[in-house]
Amino acid sequence: MQLLVNIDHVATLRNARGEGFPSPIEAAKICEDAGAAGIVFHLRGDRRHIRDEDVYELKKSVQGILDFEMAATDEMIRICKEVKPELCTLVPEGREELTTEGGLNMKVVYDDFEQRVFPAFKDTGILMSLFLDPNPEDIELAAKLGTDAVELHTGNFANATSKSEQLHELERLQKGAEQIHKLGMTVNAGHGLNLNNLPVLINSVPHLQDISIGHALVSQSLFWGLERTVKAYLEIMKGR
Repeated sequence: MQLLVNIDHVATLRNARGEGFPSPIEAAKICEDAGAAGIVFHLRGDRRHIRDEDVYELKKSVQGILDFEMAATDEMIRICKEVKPELCTLVPEGREELTTEGGLNMKVVYDDFEQRVFPAFKDTGILMSLFLDPNPEDIELAAKLGTDAVELHTGNFANATSKSEQLHELERLQKGAEQIHKLGMTVNAGHGLNLNNLPVLINSVPHLQDISIGHALVSQSLFWGLERTVKAYLEIMKGR
């Protein structure tokens, strides 16, 4: 199990004033130096946080895993193939949403992914991941498509307002992880995770590989600094 830090909201803070800092590139370096296994970013169509120039600079500077989150548009496919990250995670994207609100609906996107998207990445060496809710039908279609990994959407678990709801979502994630693993795909997870709910997740859900954490980590770093915050997350992951 390893930590990937999403640095989107370092760019959000930079863009609030448009003065070039704080630098998401510098943030990525601090996170890696503190022990993170890699960096995640989401290049959105509206460029609301990460920008094109950030992507190319991150490719130059990141030493570990670089996970390019993106909608499966022709524009993003072109940029991703130019950048050649280790991992491409396909996510749904809505212009009005504040953040990614759920997993891909594989019944809706399957034909397009099979005929247009996945062939575009053939022989590139880029590992493919799909951001999914723990729905058995979606996971089956991901395996049929030949994806390398599934990132389980943990937002419903993270936002649960009662113990019973949290346990229900944990059970769904457990079953989803078992199914993904059985079908030969890597089990990743992310969305809404923080210092409080991460221990519950990693002690309950099997086969987890890459854990992607962004907003809560960047927010806490305003008080603790990035190095201390990354190390706090790593301590939780080591002490599972």
